[in-house]
Amino acid sequence: MRQQFPNTLHELMKVDDKIVLLFGDVGTYGFRFCAADFPDRVYNVGILEQSMNSIAAGVAMQGLIPVVHTIAAFLVERAFEQIKDDFGYQKLGGNFVSIGGSYDLASWGCTHEAPSDVGLIKNIPGAEVVIPGTPAEFDRLFKQSYDDGYPTYFRLSAKSNAESHDVTFGKANVVKTGTQGTVLAVGPMLDRVLDACKDLDVTVLYYTTLAPFDQETLRAHMSGDALIVCEPYYSGACAADIAAALRKRPTAISYIGVPREFPHHYGSGDDIDAYFHLTAADIRERISEAVAPDGPRMAVIAAVR
Repeated sequence: MRQQFPNTLHELMKVDDKIVLLFGDVGTYGFRFCAADFPDRVYNVGILEQSMNSIAAGVAMQGLIPVVHTIAAFLVERAFEQIKDDFGYQKLGGNFVSIGGSYDLASWGCTHEAPSDVGLIKNIPGAEVVIPGTPAEFDRLFKQSYDDGYPTYFRLSAKSNAESHDVTFGKANVVKTGTQGTVLAVGPMLDRVLDACKDLDVTVLYYTTLAPFDQETLRAHMSGDALIVCEPYYSGACAADIAAALRKRPTAISYIGVPREFPHHYGSGDDIDAYFHLTAADIRERISEAVAPDGPRMAVIAAVR
């Protein structure tokens, strides 16, 4: 996905002269063609993430379309106030493209980890969140939404699913149908979910857009009385959306995602997944338990209007 991003951007900058790229000294080599062909629309702001987001807001106020890029921990967590105040409050459109979400940069430790990014952005009224599962899906989703006038967060992942789906911004995909329960897989979690569910009688819904959240597809294709949400960030970011979608249907909801816990060791993203029991085998065990007729349940009363 990180390699696809500059290619997608370069292609769009050829046909849309309103696009302006601002990046925080991350991806300089990848953006070399954008910088060479459009030097007046590409700016390496350096490690000044708060200023970069505010400059991007000024760009948006001039009728241009800013694309902002750096590591998620710096783009979202360090400069959250600027996204909230400068873009959210002022209702400006722009694109925030990150790498390193959750534990993709785990070998660099806590300063470069950001499992909280999705939950933070979803708390900004009007903000959009996109989590593609493959490079091709990013290309498609970015082109569909980059100029829609809203602050949009694109979370690029180091992991990609084996196959791309015909994704549409704001819509979920029905990947598998069953009768004993429903599994909601977000972005790069899909391959692990499909591996875990390959012989289970469950429906699998694939979400690449989390905001706006596609409640209609969830309601229309919900099977069984158990919903298991598999997400690659702090679990529960879409809990309110899910509760609203299923408010008229009693449902036992379980979340499989990153727990709110610091991993106090270094390693790869796969190491952290194993530590937090997010491997395909772990996911299968928890899904099987959730959809079993006599399995444990976590009762949820959906009271969101």
